[in-house]
Amino acid sequence: MDELLQIMMRLRDPKSGCPWDLEQTLASLAPYTLEEAHEVVDAIERGDLAGLQEELGDLLLQVAFQSQVAAEQGHFDFAAVARGIAAKMVRRHPHVFGSEQVADADAQTARWEDLKAAEKAAAGKGGSLMDDVPLALPALARAAKLGRRAARLGFDWPDASGPRAKVDEEIAELDAAIAAADRPAIEHELGDALLALTNLARHLDVDPEQALRAANRRFETRFRHVEQRAAATGAASLLELERYWDEAKADERSAKPAGARPTGGATL
Repeated sequence: MDELLQIMMRLRDPKSGCPWDLEQTLASLAPYTLEEAHEVVDAIERGDLAGLQEELGDLLLQVAFQSQVAAEQGHFDFAAVARGIAAKMVRRHPHVFGSEQVADADAQTARWEDLKAAEKAAAGKGGSLMDDVPLALPALARAAKLGRRAARLGFDWPDASGPRAKVDEEIAELDAAIAAADRPAIEHELGDALLALTNLARHLDVDPEQALRAANRRFETRFRHVEQRAAATGAASLLELERYWDEAKADERSAKPAGARPTGGATL
C-alpha cells in the first residue's frame, strides 16, 4: 500500500508527474470509480479470480488517487480514509468487538441500519430514511434500496402476495396508457411497473440488479447463437430465428446442473 501511495504522489508531482494524472479532479475521477466497481462485479459473476485480483487493484487505485487529490486540497489523506473505515467496522459490529449478541445475519443487517441511523442523527443528518440513498446508484439497485429503507418504517407489505398483486395493477395501468397512446403516461406507468417488480424481488429475497444482469447475459448468449446459426444457414425469417433462439434455450437447460438456481439477497 505504501508503494502504491508513493507512486500516486509521484504521478501527481507538479514538476515531474504525469500530465493526465495532474489534470484529474475528484469530479473527473467519479465515472472511473463507477466503471471499476462494475468491472469488479463482472469478474466475480464470471468466476474470473485472476481478473478479480486485477479489477480490485484498479478499484483500489481509485481510492488512492482520490485520497491523494483530497490531501493536496487539505481535506483528508489515505490514512484518514483507512482509519475511518476501521473505526466504522468496529462501531458497526458491537457483537464482535463488544458484548452485544445477534441471532443471525438478518438481525445483524437490521442492527447495522439502526447504528447507521443513530450515527447520522448524531451528526444532524437523520432527517429522512431516504436522505443517503445515492442518486448515482443504478436505478434498479436504488429502487431496491429505497424499498428496504421504507420497510424499516413499516411501510411495506407483510408478504410477497402484496407486491405481486401490485405488479398486476401496474401492468393493467400500463396497458391502459398504451391503449390510449399516451406517451407521458406510458413512461410513468412503465416506471411504476418496474418499481413494483423491484419490491416483489425484495420480498422474494432476489437482488433485482443481479437478476437483470443474469437475464442480460442469457439474452446475449442466446442471441450470439442465433447470429451464428443464421450466418451458417443463411436463414433470416423470424420463424427461423426464433427456432435458433429455442435451440439456445435448450442448450442452457441441458448444461445447467440439477437443482441449480440463481442466487439473490439484499445488499447493505
